[in-house]
Amino acid sequence: MLKGILAISGQPGLFKMVAESKNNIIVESLETGKRMPAYSTSKISALEDIAIFTDADDIPLKDVFKAISEKEDGGKTINHKSSSKELRDYFGEVLPDYDRDRVYVSDIKKVLLWYNTLQEKDMLDFSEEEETEENNDEKSE
Repeated sequence: MLKGILAISGQPGLFKMVAESKNNIIVESLETGKRMPAYSTSKISALEDIAIFTDADDIPLKDVFKAISEKEDGGKTINHKSSSKELRDYFGEVLPDYDRDRVYVSDIKKVLLWYNTLQEKDMLDFSEEEETEENNDEKSE
């Protein structure tokens, strides 16, 4: 689901990787559809590699998105521009054991903005994850 979706430092929004060359990658903005090069000097983060700190383990971003989706019945979540208290309270409902010392309000804003962007573009698909879990259950029996 999050494969090929990137966040680029200094660039607003999310991007989809389109092509690779030896000096850069070509990305397409999910919001505008415009393509541009992203160079190795930019800090590029793949959403599938991002995790949220909790008191126990780090939770992959896709699992956080799934928890938000279940809370919102697949709909949009609160606005990422809500007050800091609202954002922290909301995130506490979605992920009760998130590490309040290491997860900043700016991180929560990004997660909610990314969730809403992907939800709006109909790019949140948790069915492949469920199929994988079912296949693993069948193999273990």
